[in-house]
Amino acid sequence: MRITIVCVGKLKERYWQDAIAEYSKRLQRYHKLEIIELPDEKAPENLSAAQETEIKRKEGERICRAIAEHAYVVALAIQGKPLTSEQLAAHMAKKAVDGVSHMVFVIGGSLGLSEEVMQRADFALSFSAMTFPHQMMRVILLEQIYRAEKINRKEPYHK
Repeated sequence: MRITIVCVGKLKERYWQDAIAEYSKRLQRYHKLEIIELPDEKAPENLSAAQETEIKRKEGERICRAIAEHAYVVALAIQGKPLTSEQLAAHMAKKAVDGVSHMVFVIGGSLGLSEEVMQRADFALSFSAMTFPHQMMRVILLEQIYRAEKINRKEPYHK
């Protein structure tokens, strides 16, 4: 299966880049992995509701353009469905059996995902009711995809 991660914002810190590189390397043996970084919109300190909506809309347009037409899309969102690692592994395995050949995971910017992105998503996944920096979320997501593969292949790693 081809896995694409579409994310808003650049990784500037070396430690995040190193973590991404490590999990990307581990995943190479299971999936063709692509990470698409999109620019985030600059936001003033005190946003109005209209400004927040406009920023999410602009980021959402870029996200939607980056998603392949026939891809299965998983949006990472606090309001999504929480899954255990085993459930995520089962979900990914079922999609592969169902014929999904390209899965796209979407990580939004600091304000979250636009309504258009959420409507495009086939599944909304929540990692927690807490908010995480998008850089950290990228690492957590890659680790969980790697863990899912280990679980599905019954290889040691998951405890």
